[in-house]
Amino acid sequence: MSDTRIEILLHDDLHHAARALAARRDISMGQLVRDLLAREITRARNAKPPVRADERLLAPLRARLADDLAHAQDWPDLDRRLNARGYALRAAGGGLALHDHPGGRRLCKASELGFSYARLMRRFNAPFPGHSHTWLAQRMLSPAPPDDDCEVIEPF
Repeated sequence: MSDTRIEILLHDDLHHAARALAARRDISMGQLVRDLLAREITRARNAKPPVRADERLLAPLRARLADDLAHAQDWPDLDRRLNARGYALRAAGGGLALHDHPGGRRLCKASELGFSYARLMRRFNAPFPGHSHTWLAQRMLSPAPPDDDCEVIEPF
């Protein structure tokens, strides 16, 4: 295996900090950069892809469930509507996920259908029954709700 020489430009502050780190580790700047690159490449190779539903699945689900999601009056009404079509919402991380019902297979996040947990919670003026992230309800249902639509990312 042969080596390839590269040249990089660093801001003075970054250069001094990198030199100090290399000195503390008793390695050269070149070795520091090689170690950092190797670590980042390994991390990128081992990173799990985001849990996202296939768009070919989402489009028909959006069309099939749009009226039910848009016209439900509260959580029990939404639950009845979805169950009648063979679906159910379940808490998932800081949001909601759509599952087939009664099987329980996860299909997608509610936000991928265009209905984030925060938006539904504000619309129904209540948290999803049994959702463990009670702080979200306190934040979203405060007297002056935030202007932005909070999206909560699920852990992978």
